[in-house]
Amino acid sequence: MSIRRQYQETLRFLYEQLPMFQRIGPAAFKKDLSNTLALMKALGQPHTRYPSVHIAGTNGKGSTAHMLAAVGTAHGLKTGLYISPHYKDFRERIKIDGRYVSREYVIEFAERYRHLFDEIKPSFFEITVAMAFDYFAREKVDLAVIETGLGGRLDSTNVVTPLLSIITNISYDHQQFLGDTLPLIAGEKAGIIKPGVPVVIGETHPESAPVFRAKAAETASPIIFADAHYYLEQAAEDISHVTYDVFRDDLPYIPQLRSDLHGPYQSKNLATVLQSVEMLEQSGFLKKDQDKLRIALGNVRQLSSFMGRWQVIGESPTVLVDSAHNEGGLRPVMERLAALPYRNLHMVFGMVSDKGPEVALSLLPQNARYYFAKADIPRGLDAKALKDNAEKFGLHGRAYSSVRNALKAARRAAGPDDLVFVGGSIFVVAEVI
Repeated sequence: MSIRRQYQETLRFLYEQLPMFQRIGPAAFKKDLSNTLALMKALGQPHTRYPSVHIAGTNGKGSTAHMLAAVGTAHGLKTGLYISPHYKDFRERIKIDGRYVSREYVIEFAERYRHLFDEIKPSFFEITVAMAFDYFAREKVDLAVIETGLGGRLDSTNVVTPLLSIITNISYDHQQFLGDTLPLIAGEKAGIIKPGVPVVIGETHPESAPVFRAKAAETASPIIFADAHYYLEQAAEDISHVTYDVFRDDLPYIPQLRSDLHGPYQSKNLATVLQSVEMLEQSGFLKKDQDKLRIALGNVRQLSSFMGRWQVIGESPTVLVDSAHNEGGLRPVMERLAALPYRNLHMVFGMVSDKGPEVALSLLPQNARYYFAKADIPRGLDAKALKDNAEKFGLHGRAYSSVRNALKAARRAAGPDDLVFVGGSIFVVAEVI
């Protein structure tokens, strides 16, 4: 049997035999670390064999994780990166210096520990976390950048004791698991703060800041808010890069810093990354080199295989994709979208069914033609139902049988000076990039 076929069969086992939140939603969510702890014990505690950085947050944690991984790689560190979910290939979740874990390793890991899975009955996410931690230990990484999946306190990744904890920001998302107020959500994210381990908070919010300060005091963890020290002012932008002037404590710090990550939220993520690099330098782990830092942040897509956020995938008409899916992510994206030059706007849009669409729909522009679609996963929200809901918000268009068909229709209808935006869910974006 070919490696490709063995790999597909292994993925089928992972997807179909075990609950997977990415596909089925709330039914796969389990508030318990016992399975992950049991897996770590059986695997010889691989997560303790290398330094790590642990990242949580409602929005921005994926971008922050990729930027930090790029910084590690540019500084000569063999850098592992664990993220979730993936867009197109399962192996996007587990990378070292931007290179995906091999198909052979995925196959071998699943086969070697099949008896263990039968005994422990872990979820898809728990197996994937164990696979990543085992892979990083086997490959002897110098640093692992670990992104939480959902929440923090009871997320499967929260067995690590990192060099640094990072919480990017707090907004409303997954309220059915994390709580329906910002302090409750912050409390779940604050669960990644470990005794004595420094924590960087990306954005200061009056409702969440006291929660983080209280938790840090309880664990005797140094805490610092990145936006209290770092500020980035956009100086220029072209198709490949955004240029910022960086200020630290109101003084010029890094002039003309180029980033290849576009999007209105990236200046906040960059501030978080710069503060985190400073903390890693203070701890003695990293000797920062400003030239290497510039290389890292100017080449994040190449160094870490970053995708799916404010990404241009076509021209004449311009086709722009972004996977923002909640209020905190969609609001700045829609504000930036409104400022772009175009003749007409076409919106290819889809959502998942376990999130109420009303908040997202209220943020979308009315001066656009809509192409509603259901992502090809069980969680996808029916396109007709989404269209009917959208009409209540003055958003008009048609429902399509697939995301690809919706995008084809938008491209056919759009003129060369028009803009086609694809978004609403990572799963919608995954089908077109």
